[in-house]
Amino acid sequence: MAGQPSTVYPYSALEKQKPYFKERGLDLDIYFNGTLNVSIAPSQFKMISPEFSFLNVAWTELHPPEHFSFSRCKIGFRGRVSDGVVYYPHPETKIRHHQDPAVLEVMTEFIPGISYGDLVQLFLKSDEILIIK
Repeated sequence: MAGQPSTVYPYSALEKQKPYFKERGLDLDIYFNGTLNVSIAPSQFKMISPEFSFLNVAWTELHPPEHFSFSRCKIGFRGRVSDGVVYYPHPETKIRHHQDPAVLEVMTEFIPGISYGDLVQLFLKSDEILIIK
């Protein structure tokens, strides 16, 4: 159906992944089970030294294990700033999903009133994520 997100998973991927990240030392339970996809186009980004990287996370039986990295960040919307993390499933291990290098996926608490197309401020750690203009 037009306008509906498509997924290969019959469940929330983040909800299923969170326990695996928690076992490895990153508790994401306070964050909403979805991401805010923040476009920085025409710029792109590259993870250069993320605070957390987890290799070979076998979180589903639907495909081989994946690598994930995370960098703490803050996101501002309508005068309110929330803590979050940039969620980065490594494209080389996420075979069924195209990772746009101009879109950062941010996990944060539920932000009331935010919707597609809204402008946000994203505060990143420049020693962990490189912005390429």
